[in-house]
Amino acid sequence: MKKIKAAFIALSIATAGVFAFTPVPFSGSIRGTVSPAEGAVRVWAISNSDTAKGNLQNGAFEITTNKEGVFRVIVEALPPYRNASKDNISVANGQSIDVGQINLEK
Repeated sequence: MKKIKAAFIALSIATAGVFAFTPVPFSGSIRGTVSPAEGAVRVWAISNSDTAKGNLQNGAFEITTNKEGVFRVIVEALPPYRNASKDNISVANGQSIDVGQINLEK
């Protein structure tokens, strides 16, 4: 009985140790709008260590990032519009950064 009790305690400690070192998930996002709304397909956020994409709804977007860092936001446009971008968007854990409106040019 003592061996079973000792084994159970050892297993409990090992299990607790595994969960103690589980990384906390990062949560950050970049949001904004695109004008004209019908001129864009998708929005991307690119950094040295992460790439994330977001979809547009009526010109508004929100991109969830997996890592903190400095991102470049790229709007993928439909012809006759050209792709547009915004640089140096800094995202930290727990932040939601509003980049404002990104205007597409023909």
